[in-house]
Amino acid sequence: MHSRDRIRNIAIIAHVDHGKTTLVDQLLRQSGTFRENEQLTERAMDSNDLERERGITILAKNTAINYKDNLINIVDTPGHADFGGEVERIMKMVDGVLLVVDAFEGCMPQTKFVLRKALQQGLTPVVVLNKIDRPAARPAEVVDEVLELFIELEATDEQLEFPVVYASALNGIAGNEPDQLQETMEPLYEMILDKIPSPKENPDEPLQFLVTLLDYNEYMGRIAIGRVNRGRISQGQVVAVINRDGVVKQARIEKLFGFQGLKRIEIEEAAAGDIVAIAGLKEINIGETIADPAKPEALPVLAIDEPTLQMTFMVNNSPFVGRDGKWVTSRKLRERLFKEIETDVSLRVEETDSPDAFVVSGRGELHLGILIENMRREGFEIQVSKPEVIIKLIDGVKSEPIERLLIDVPEESMGAVMESLGTRKAEMVNMINNGTGQVRLEFLIPARGLIGYRTNFLTLTRGYGVMNHAFDSYGPLLAGQIGGRHQGVLVASESGKTTTYGMMSVEDRGILFLEPGADIYEGMLVGEHTRDTDIVVNICKEKALNNIRTANKEETVKLKSPRLMSLEEALEYLNDDELCEITPKNIRLRKKFLNKSERERSEKQRRTAEAGV
Repeated sequence: MHSRDRIRNIAIIAHVDHGKTTLVDQLLRQSGTFRENEQLTERAMDSNDLERERGITILAKNTAINYKDNLINIVDTPGHADFGGEVERIMKMVDGVLLVVDAFEGCMPQTKFVLRKALQQGLTPVVVLNKIDRPAARPAEVVDEVLELFIELEATDEQLEFPVVYASALNGIAGNEPDQLQETMEPLYEMILDKIPSPKENPDEPLQFLVTLLDYNEYMGRIAIGRVNRGRISQGQVVAVINRDGVVKQARIEKLFGFQGLKRIEIEEAAAGDIVAIAGLKEINIGETIADPAKPEALPVLAIDEPTLQMTFMVNNSPFVGRDGKWVTSRKLRERLFKEIETDVSLRVEETDSPDAFVVSGRGELHLGILIENMRREGFEIQVSKPEVIIKLIDGVKSEPIERLLIDVPEESMGAVMESLGTRKAEMVNMINNGTGQVRLEFLIPARGLIGYRTNFLTLTRGYGVMNHAFDSYGPLLAGQIGGRHQGVLVASESGKTTTYGMMSVEDRGILFLEPGADIYEGMLVGEHTRDTDIVVNICKEKALNNIRTANKEETVKLKSPRLMSLEEALEYLNDDELCEITPKNIRLRKKFLNKSERERSEKQRRTAEAGV
């Protein structure tokens, strides 16, 4: 066990893609934690399949580095605001933060979001200006931006005196001046040891441990990860577990693990300030306190920002149910959703009047999209409704979430982007043109206005625009519809397989979503109409064959390329009367009522109800 003054607990925070996971890779490589013949994969901390595919960190994870007889515990955090619940929790585990900022892009919305959480906890910051070797890097200006951000977030005088390390995580070089870089990360190690305080808790007081992260192992069950806030903890020790409601139960610590590199190592004892993993507590949950049975004192329950977006998850009831998936019942769906909220504290699941439907609330489209993607990979078949913002009553006023939107666009696209955001009730608060041909625009926009906007934005900027947003605050609910889809859809009139002949006959009506030979059913969305009304089409019909008409002629016909949607694009595309059917192999859009006469009856009832109001 290390002495308290040789331990440093730090979190790495940054905006998406500013290089924090790559920075952890280099710190691990150069610390001597790995043997020379040991393979270290790139972005080693992104262990989840989705994290590797998308190049983003979704789950907070911790590692430990030995450097000159010092133990540096590092927690890698998500940079996306949708996973802010992960960031808020781990701030309780650390004494300082490395704020990683891109030396070219500067401060982005999520930088502000995660930094606010760190400063509120009174943590000591060290700023790392990453990608300093980029040709367009502007270190002096970015440091000024960071200082302005600290002032805006009401940092203390001590926090405003932050040290700066200049680095290129990709090349493993760092220095205290932008033009004096060493060929190692040593300046960063030394800055951590010099500026980040060691733990100040007392190991001789009664035990207190806050469960901050949860892991699961088939052999040991739930594994609670967190920091020993007070006292000592050892294998075989009997402890008191205090849940969120203050109920106390006794349990025994079966196994205790410390961290070394990416591995967990079994240890006999840990003391105040150590970050450890505990096995043997069967029903432990995030936010609960493990304490001394003789003096069971609970730590403050973690305060987590509320969700801002909700969707209805339903059992799949389409004609194709059970074709692809392993889990199709409401019991399995309920089990899976309630299992998710045990480890994701920023997610909410509510049961509805129907046993087949659940309202799931999260931080944003990406947050809910990742959950859906994980579920489909596990073999679930589900249907989800259009994402909707959560309206709150604040001081008697209906309020909706407002997002801070930061976009970088080419100058020639600026007018079109500003016009499109104007129709979505966005309010511009800042514009920076640094003469490079790119303009940075900052807006405050209702979260409703961002649903489904990304595809439109990429079209307007011809793919050159970069868009980032983070939750800002709740504001008064604006009247009228904001955002949403303005085009109607092509709805299948019957079930069957799509044919080239049938698709040709409706090609001039809009853009199709399918290729020939795809299975479809009545009520499924097969394309987007050129007008704002829905029409029913038959794309399964086949050419009548006789002596004059032959099937061979079709072979020379070229159909336009269909628009094939990803999961996020499909969720953004939905309207109020539509659902997205998600299975392990397929993503299909459909109407809530598959039968045309049922849809007409439902629409008539809706209009009557509105007229009555």
